[in-house]
Amino acid sequence: MISNPRRWVLVGLLFIASLVNYLDRATLSVALPAISHDFSLTPASQGLLLSAFFWSYALMQLPAGWLADRWSLRWLYAACFALWSLACGLTGIATSFGMLIVLRILLGVGESIYLPGSTKVVSESFLPQERGLPSSLFDCGTRAGLAVGVLAVAWLVARSSWRPMFMLVGFLALLWIIPWLVAFPRTLGNERQTPPPQEVSGSRKLQVTFNRNLLGSSLGFLCFGYYGYLLMTWLPDYLVEVRHLTILRAGTFASLPFFIWAIAEPAGGWVSDRMIEQGMDPTRVRKGVIAVAFLSGLLLIPATRAASVTAAITLICGSSLVGFGSGNILVIFQTCAPPREVGTWMGIGNFVGNIGGVLSPLVTGLLIGRTGSYFAGFALAPLVLLGGLLCFLLLVGKLEPPSPLKSC
Repeated sequence: MISNPRRWVLVGLLFIASLVNYLDRATLSVALPAISHDFSLTPASQGLLLSAFFWSYALMQLPAGWLADRWSLRWLYAACFALWSLACGLTGIATSFGMLIVLRILLGVGESIYLPGSTKVVSESFLPQERGLPSSLFDCGTRAGLAVGVLAVAWLVARSSWRPMFMLVGFLALLWIIPWLVAFPRTLGNERQTPPPQEVSGSRKLQVTFNRNLLGSSLGFLCFGYYGYLLMTWLPDYLVEVRHLTILRAGTFASLPFFIWAIAEPAGGWVSDRMIEQGMDPTRVRKGVIAVAFLSGLLLIPATRAASVTAAITLICGSSLVGFGSGNILVIFQTCAPPREVGTWMGIGNFVGNIGGVLSPLVTGLLIGRTGSYFAGFALAPLVLLGGLLCFLLLVGKLEPPSPLKSC
């Protein structure tokens, strides 16, 4: 276990990495109306472009999780960070729809290390009862990145165009790699075993422990991903096309739900850790917090029927309290996985979860094109989220690692 100050420095760097990660994703969503105009994209083509990132991101979760358990995260994370930043920056010189698709796929390859790698670092640095807050803190950077990104990107697009915005956001982020290489301790986890010699040639190198907790948490994560990625990919366009806001105003209003999410997530992690510290059952606490959070997602349904922009944004902000349970989902994967399979489990879970990322923009785009309304697509997401809640409550059992005598 590394020193307390240093492990929180790592959490801070992971927070910044997650912020940059989702800032890079937000660029396309906010700039979508301008890009669609330049390339004459239909709603179906927009959905295809929005989902392209998730093809590679989802598929790369399995190898990324496997590598996170076996290779140096100091260098692996740095290399992947460089790839995704370059892919974002080069989007600014894209000359065709096909080139945009290719760069979004490369962005997904680079960003695939984010969740398996970050979760592995936290699991190596904190005890199980301490992981709610650090997991929530590093992951809340995702929504902070969306909140800041939606505002900054909207301002940049309004002031100049979408091309220089992509180049500025992508290339400037490369500076993060320097403090990461300096701060990451050589004594942490896989720095001491790159790769584990006994697993390089043996049959164990592909072995994965599979049980009901992995199944339930992965399916729950799929439903959670479907909901979250709906807001990330379609909310700015909804505010422009349905609420008739300018790109700059849409960016301002769309950032508010992500600010709420970013605040709610560490709050949920902190509350959970404190309740467990006071002697409450960890399984009931973490599942209970997830239940309260997921039920707030139902507010998205009346939001699409609200008469005014203010009422709609208020309800959407309320629906973003789903973030209250986000960190606890990550802790479930960390707690139930065998210690040497934390990255692999998180990779599997994020692979399944990002099937929702592939489906959400595509299904929503198809529903908009077929019905001429955003209501069906936005109303479906909370119902999918409720299905995810049932997975966490009914399929996931006691939160503990599996043992030879008792499944998790």
